[in-house]
Amino acid sequence: MTWTAFIIIILGITLKMLTSPPSAVVNWILSKFALHPTLDSEEVTITFNGNYLEGEEKVNFTDFFNKASFLERNDIFPGDEKLFLHPETNIIPFIIHVKKSKRDMIFYVYCENDQIFVVKQWKRKVASYNLRSDNLQDFTASNSINV
Repeated sequence: MTWTAFIIIILGITLKMLTSPPSAVVNWILSKFALHPTLDSEEVTITFNGNYLEGEEKVNFTDFFNKASFLERNDIFPGDEKLFLHPETNIIPFIIHVKKSKRDMIFYVYCENDQIFVVKQWKRKVASYNLRSDNLQDFTASNSINV
């Protein structure tokens, strides 16, 4: 009798957790599949025109990147990945290389006047989206970058 009650309680708790999981678990699962993830300045290397950003510039750039507003995802059709990875433009991208445990991601950040164009590459997949961040645009337009 006690085992039956114990099994019913365990099944009830499991069913409750599956139907309405705690928000911490949901946030953790969603962060694994986020298109625009939050980056830690300790885990990234940022290059601009072949030069590495370091110190306060690197921390500011990652902070502005994390706080940028997600606008929209751009559709990439099969076979068009190279057009997004290497577009024909005169804008020099910031290249963010992220190494998290076993995941390797590369972000190409193209800063234009009105928005920021980001291309994310991981494994053999490519995704593209637009951001808006006044701070990031001011950062890239300013002469504070030591090139």
